[in-house]
Amino acid sequence: MPSLKEIRNRITSVGSTMQITSAMKMVSAAKLKRAQDAITQMRPYAVKLQDILGNLSTTLDLSENPYSEAREVKNVLIVGITSNRGLCGGFNNNIIKRVNQLVNEDYKNANPRVLCLGKKIKDAYKRSDAYYINETLEPVEDIFSGLNFDNTTIIANELMRLFTSKEFDKVVVVYNQFVNAATQLVKTEQFLPIVPNVQENAGSGDYIFEPSKEEIVTELIPKSLKVQLFKGLLDSNASEHGARMTAMHKATDNAKELQRSLKLSYNKARQAAITNEILEIVGGAEALNG
Repeated sequence: MPSLKEIRNRITSVGSTMQITSAMKMVSAAKLKRAQDAITQMRPYAVKLQDILGNLSTTLDLSENPYSEAREVKNVLIVGITSNRGLCGGFNNNIIKRVNQLVNEDYKNANPRVLCLGKKIKDAYKRSDAYYINETLEPVEDIFSGLNFDNTTIIANELMRLFTSKEFDKVVVVYNQFVNAATQLVKTEQFLPIVPNVQENAGSGDYIFEPSKEEIVTELIPKSLKVQLFKGLLDSNASEHGARMTAMHKATDNAKELQRSLKLSYNKARQAAITNEILEIVGGAEALNG
């Protein structure tokens, strides 16, 4: 049985841990509010723009829209999005498991490469043969240290260049979609080539374009792709804070329960020590009287 000193030390240690987890929970809750507002405001615009993009892709020729060119998949780029920090439950591991599945199963015959956005997935893949190094993107790989649309634009432009130059035939993005503070869904979205909305446009005729097709290809489609990537990053950012807040809430509750159990053990051990001391005193007194 542990000594009273050992139990006291454990109680103190658990109390310190509980203070840390409680503080992290409150910090994550504050950050979650801002991140949740950002993705809530962004999502309707991004979804509508993606629908428009899918509709346009069915009416533009491949020569006019290089971003919709579907070719034999010989090289695949998988963009994995995780956080820079841990202590957020299965948030990062779920993404890494999904990327592993894509690399080892779904695209194992398509020379899969992994572009890592976030330190956690980079730590998991930096020694792997699938790890993709791009000098242009190295300054923004740690994008969550400065998450904004300008940094997202750098990444999206490079992904579009890699696709149109035929260095990669397909680009897939894997991220956590924010549902609520306790729920995140692992999403695997095809970034390039653009998937047309065939069903919605079945039997439709030619469109009169305003602005022109050339302006749509050079301005609207790249902008839409940048917005889609930014939405994924905002989703992941909100999901991270939600997952960390939930994990820290559970950790705080567990620490309270453990502290309560340790205090009960401490009181029992202390009572047993007092009882033994009383018995020794009584036994000594009887020996003297005898």
